[in-house]
Amino acid sequence: MYKVMLVDDDYPVLQLLSETIEWDKIGVTLHSTHENGASAYEKAMQDMPDILITDIGMPKMNGIELTKKLKEKNPKLQVAILSCHSDFVYAHQALKLQVQDYLVKDTFDPDDLCELVKKFKDTLDEQNHKRIKQIQLQEMLDRNKESVKQRFIRNVVDGCEIHEKERLAECKSLGLHIDQTGYVGSLAMIHNFPLAKEKFISEDTLMFAMNNVVSEAIERYCSGAVHFQLGPRELFVFFPSSLVLKNNALSEAKESMKKIQHALKRSAGLSLSFLAGDGCKTLVEFKQEVITLINSKHQSFYMEPGAIVDKVSLQESQTEELYSKYDEAAREMRELIMLRDPARIPVFVTKWTSFLKDYQFPPEMVKDWVLKLLLDLRGKLQALQFFRSQHTVEHMHNEILDIQFLSELQAWWIHYFKTTLTLVNDVYEQTRRKEILDAFKYVSLHIEKKISLDEVSSHLYLNPSYFSRLFKKEVGETFVEYVTKMKINRAKELLEQTADSVGKICERLGYDNQSYFIKIFKNYVGVTPIEFRTGKM
Repeated sequence: MYKVMLVDDDYPVLQLLSETIEWDKIGVTLHSTHENGASAYEKAMQDMPDILITDIGMPKMNGIELTKKLKEKNPKLQVAILSCHSDFVYAHQALKLQVQDYLVKDTFDPDDLCELVKKFKDTLDEQNHKRIKQIQLQEMLDRNKESVKQRFIRNVVDGCEIHEKERLAECKSLGLHIDQTGYVGSLAMIHNFPLAKEKFISEDTLMFAMNNVVSEAIERYCSGAVHFQLGPRELFVFFPSSLVLKNNALSEAKESMKKIQHALKRSAGLSLSFLAGDGCKTLVEFKQEVITLINSKHQSFYMEPGAIVDKVSLQESQTEELYSKYDEAAREMRELIMLRDPARIPVFVTKWTSFLKDYQFPPEMVKDWVLKLLLDLRGKLQALQFFRSQHTVEHMHNEILDIQFLSELQAWWIHYFKTTLTLVNDVYEQTRRKEILDAFKYVSLHIEKKISLDEVSSHLYLNPSYFSRLFKKEVGETFVEYVTKMKINRAKELLEQTADSVGKICERLGYDNQSYFIKIFKNYVGVTPIEFRTGKM
């Protein structure tokens, strides 16, 4: 509802108007009452009224001064002067301030003021309706313009054939004068996109807000620059430059990028990182700049929020190094969960994300590597009966696939481990007997050593015979059968994930006799270790 402010140094008048007029029925609310203009002005600076009803002659600040000051802040303010003065001078001053009505106390009736407030409300309703229509029209025009720009940039990327003259005309219509000046291209990317989308309710709203802020920043700080939305997460910004002194051109463009980043962070709470291109002076170079920036996702994956970096040609990644570390990462990850120490989580994740960043492996390969690690852990924990995941494999895969930056993958990874650890702790507290869970944990942590029933029962401070009977009763198989099964599962992992020989794997798992190991493996799996590794199943 619209807010009404009453100002009069005659307290009985204030009381009469406050109590006589049924403000709610008119569709307004009595915002505040004041006995002098200074008090009213101070309140208005905190919370501006829509309707002002004020006396003229008051201490500290009279009604004419108050009206003038508030009209400067809110030109749409509806004002009624309520005064004992019928002097033409006062009336003239009020008219100059575009006061809507001037009432003399000696002759005025509260019903007249009530009707006047209703009229004010109708005027404000009409103004708001027009304003909303204007905003909607402007939004529609802006969206249409952005759609044209998006279509243009997509045609450039897709190699849509068009005559150079037509393409130049299209560029000019969008503010891109590629035939007159050079441009430094850049690709800007939003960080933490899921949170940003949640904040703005939808992708469309997010894109609209981002376009508005970027457009305003460009107009204020880097006149002549042009931006093109590539999608909800990314946009191109081209900064005009002669490119005669390339280093200077890049430095100036980067300063503009910083200002856009700051504006977007301040106004919309969004973090952008920029990947700066080489610069372009022709249509051909413009197209190449766009395509090269799009194809630099490998480099952008490793950028931090708020970063501005030059596009570089990346060296071929040593992908074999990634897979050679898999077994080490998987072992450390199992220990991390089995030891149930939350302090180890950030240490583990930081170590391996630093490794990934140092080698700059292709993003899709990194995501596959992390997903495989987590699926192996998931399978291991389910086999140990520690928990049943609430999320499907598809859900986990989609979440990782949607991550655009290593820094976000790092945060997601830490959150995943903390959630997993909570579930494991819940199992310890609520389900199977603690002695059995501790036995599971001991076997998992020492799977690559010889493990005996006496050794584990001693670790659990239990009599071996009692522990053996308890384990068989709780698990449904003997302790020796369980250990053998877990060692064979580990052998399968090592055969798939390492190049170690069968003999080395046999020795690594604590078996003294390779022939016995092969026999046990075949009994459980149905094929020999060599046949399993070569896929002859």
